Formats: sequence, C-alpha cells, structure tokens
Amino acid sequence: MKILQLCKKFPYPLKDGESIAVTYLSNALHELGCEISLLSMNTTKHFVDISSLPSDFNHYKEIHVTSLDNSIRLTDAFFNLFSSESYHVSRFVSEDFRQQLIALLTENTYDVVQLETLYLAPYIDVIKQHSNALVTMRAHNVEFEIWERITSNTRFLPKKWYLKYLTHKLKKYELDHLNKYDYLVAVSERDLRKFKNLGYKNGAMASPIGLDLKNYTPRQSQNVQNDLCFIGALDWIPNVEGLIWFVENVWPRLSGKYPDLKFHVAGRNTPESILQMKVRNMVVHGEVDDAVKFVNAYSMMIVPLFSGSGMRVKILEGMALGKVVVTTTLGKEGIHAEHQEHLLVADTPEAFIQHISAMLDGTVDAQVLGVQAKRFVENAYDHQTNAHRLLEKYRSLKASPEYQKSL
Repeated sequence: MKILQLCKKFPYPLKDGESIAVTYLSNALHELGCEISLLSMNTTKHFVDISSLPSDFNHYKEIHVTSLDNSIRLTDAFFNLFSSESYHVSRFVSEDFRQQLIALLTENTYDVVQLETLYLAPYIDVIKQHSNALVTMRAHNVEFEIWERITSNTRFLPKKWYLKYLTHKLKKYELDHLNKYDYLVAVSERDLRKFKNLGYKNGAMASPIGLDLKNYTPRQSQNVQNDLCFIGALDWIPNVEGLIWFVENVWPRLSGKYPDLKFHVAGRNTPESILQMKVRNMVVHGEVDDAVKFVNAYSMMIVPLFSGSGMRVKILEGMALGKVVVTTTLGKEGIHAEHQEHLLVADTPEAFIQHISAMLDGTVDAQVLGVQAKRFVENAYDHQTNAHRLLEKYRSLKASPEYQKSL
C-alpha cells in the first residue's frame, strides 16, 4: 500500500509526542510492507537540518519538505481579530506546501493520504482535486479542547478574552471540517466518542499511539537516583502551566519534607524564565540530547497537566521504562491505566505530596508499580500491533464497494 503522510512539522528528533507518534507509526507501517512517503513543513519554530538525519531514519521512500515561517507576530495576531479565519490554522497555510503536494499527487498514485493533525485540513480540497486516494485524518487530540482548557486556566482577563476568541474560531474550523475526511483515526476511545458527539458521521476508529518498545529498556535500580523528573516541550503552554503549578504549590512543601530530594526538569525550547529559576533543589537541564536516558536516570516522573487533549506520550514512555508516574486525571486521559496499579493520579498539592511521600517512604512498592506499568504499555501500546490494525482497516476500506464506486 502506498501512503503519503502529511505533517505540519518535521517528525524528528523524537523529543515530543507528535514526532514520536508520527515516526513510530510510519516506521511500523514500513516494516509491514507499506511504501510511505513524507511531505512535511519545516517550520521556524521546530526547524530540522534534513541533511543531518541519522542513517536509521530510513523508513520513508521519499522525504519532501517545504520551509514555513510560522512565527507568532503581534501584528498578525491583532489583524486576525478582524478576520473569520482561525489564527491557529492560518499559520500553517503555505503556497509552497500546496504546490509540492499537487506535484506529488500528480506524479504518483497513492492509496492513502494521511493528515497528521487538524492543521493539514486546509489541503483536503487539493488532495481530492488531484487524487482518488483515501483521505484520512489522524487526530492526535481534539484541538479546540486544548485551548478551551488553557483559556479556562488563564487568569489575566485581557489574555483570557483573546484566547477565548481564538478558541471559538478554532472550534468552528474544526467542526466545519469534521466530515470532510473519508476516515478518522482518533488516538483514544474517549476522543473518538467526543468527535462523534460533535457530529462526525463518517467511518472512524480509535488507534492509540504506539511505542517501539525495543527503545525502552529500564536501568537497574541501583543506577537510578531516587529523585523526581519532569520532561516535556516547554514551548507548549499546558506543559509550562503544569510545571509552574507544581513548582509553586507542591515542590516547596515536598522539598521541606525531604531536604535531600531533587527535582530535575528538562524540555525542548525551555524559556529563559524557567532556565533562570532559582528554586531549592530544582535542577533545570534545558533541552537534553536523549529523553529516554534522562527519564531512566530517576525513579519517579511527574506529569502535572491541567489542560491539553489526546494522549500524553511522555506518560507512556515513563511507564515503558518502569517508572512511577504521578499525573493528574486530565494527564491520564486517553490512557486506560489504573490508579495505584499502573500509575498514580493526583489533582491537588496534597495528593501529589501524599503519593510521592508513599514512594519515598516505602509505603508503596515502587518496583512493583513500575513492573506493572511496563507490562501495561507492552500489552496495549506496541507500535507494530497498532499499525497492523490500522493497515487492515485501510485495506478493507480500499476494497469496499463504496470506495470502488467513487473511483
């Protein structure tokens, strides 16, 4: 099967959930015999030197990129107030990308064109005009829901009003395009139900993000520091919001209770305000070369999220490494792990302190919890298993009488 995968940012390095989700799925489909080609924007925000890709990033038959300056500019943001367009989406509208897409569709015959996230929806009409391929949307989350939650957590009233306005337009765009896809691939059953409740009527399935589990080998306990860690893209508002909440509301009390405990923070595009934070026993590493190596060095992983949507890949990675993961109810959303069996759920400072203290004091066996977490990910989130189910669905859709009639 020939698949063209469209991305709004280049899916490498594997330092954020979207890149991991895109790369592991495409790699698994390649191993299952599919011919995968990539057309990606190479943005100013997440620029990648394509010439420096490692030799093992070789699962694509072809890689095509177009440059895009998607910087947020105050003047553009202001004038968007007088436009009906979604500012979130319009930053990814590119004539160069459109022309490259037309060229690929004209020169090749694809079975499936897979859009990675809503931000590729502006190109649906172009695809249908130049190809008979099945157009599928892999929705990594419900996009407007992320911004509804961010808006709800924003206290500064002018910013809150502006975010509410932008979110309203993003929601309208997402709902207006909901039934333009031939098939929807949601990353969780929860998101799939949400899309259907919002009015989605075409074919759909839930296909969770999978990990290449051979890349996740836990370190022996004697080589692991009994400290806490946090890792996440720190140019993403929900991560910054959750980290600041933890530092302000949990860490002072926890650090006072355990004077030798350290809190290690890493993240791509760490802002200067976080790099310069002077907090007792908090170590800010900035961007690290190897996220797995970083997480593997510590016994517990903290994921304090209060906005966002979809699935948190970092939680799966922490569990795959046998770590004790402490997260919020929203952080666990989309992952069918059980509290106190596979991870720990806390929504208040008191609950975070209680669960972390139980680990440090030995009241709860961290090793047992870590083993159960790793087994859970192995059973439910292997990238090969999930890719095989998705490929079988694509094959059945291509062979269906309805699709054959449309040719």
